[in-house]
Amino acid sequence: MAHNPNRPLHPARMSLADLETVWQSNGETPLPECTYDPELHTGPRLTIESTEERAAREAVAREVCATCPALLLCELYARQARPASGIWAGRMPAELTTHTTELEDMEVA
Repeated sequence: MAHNPNRPLHPARMSLADLETVWQSNGETPLPECTYDPELHTGPRLTIESTEERAAREAVAREVCATCPALLLCELYARQARPASGIWAGRMPAELTTHTTELEDMEVA
């Protein structure tokens, strides 16, 4: 499946080179926890999940995000990219506009 350039690419699906480009952090680029199980954060590609399965998957994805070393970078990227689906920095896309964190001084390329 080809990537739609009009939709933001979830960090779980980015290569390390993409992460380094998008997240120009000082020093070493943190590897997001979601890269180990992309479908946990983006949803299954080939199957349809029930409402209960989706809620359970999203709850686990939020837990994984809570301890991710790339949490703040992911949130900043998601706020700028404005995704339509998935779990980004432990939040659903609609939640990204209602919560604020210490992101004012950070930038994404």
